[in-house]
Amino acid sequence: MRGVFVTGTGTEVGKTVVAAALARSLVAAGERVAVFKPAVTGLDESGESDHELLRRSSRSEQGDDEVAPYRFGPPASPHLAAQLAGEMIDPERLLAVARRVAADADLVVCEGVGGLLVPLAFGYLIRDLATDLGLPVLIAARPSLGTINHTLLTLEAARAAGLEVLGVVLTPWPDTPGEVERSNRETIAALGGVPVHGLPHVDLGDPDRWPEVRGWLSRG
Repeated sequence: MRGVFVTGTGTEVGKTVVAAALARSLVAAGERVAVFKPAVTGLDESGESDHELLRRSSRSEQGDDEVAPYRFGPPASPHLAAQLAGEMIDPERLLAVARRVAADADLVVCEGVGGLLVPLAFGYLIRDLATDLGLPVLIAARPSLGTINHTLLTLEAARAAGLEVLGVVLTPWPDTPGEVERSNRETIAALGGVPVHGLPHVDLGDPDRWPEVRGWLSRG
């Protein structure tokens, strides 16, 4: 399997935007891209869902079950959302779907749920899925105060499992970063030993104006 696993330092840190921007750049470069997210929660809320944005950004014709095998209404951790729906998330089903969609594409862009240590099922974390898929990791994080601790902890958790970390993406990166944002970026890069990129705010309704970000996948 070729591709990348986009994780984050927590929820609402820009994982879906990072994954969508990356998928869009790869498609624009002529790659056939499959997208995958093990579970989507929060469908009870209005607006475009994560799996719909991923599919649109990649120009994929994948069905809902191929992009996100598990989809739930409440905005909750996937293991709890599944429990509330009277279901259990099956890791083997996730792996089978991910491998099947990847087989029909040049690259697969996988997006996790929450952070690396979020449980999909008891005893099976997002980190376990990334490890089983054998994909390198890209970490989405906020650029603001508090991000150093969250990001370095995520780097440590990824590396402890033997995951390759391609870089960190701070988003939304301000047009005029202040001293805190600049220091956060430099400190994470130095202490984490990892490339740190900035993704500005993007207009989700105008993907033709999204920045080209294939460089995030560079291994140096």
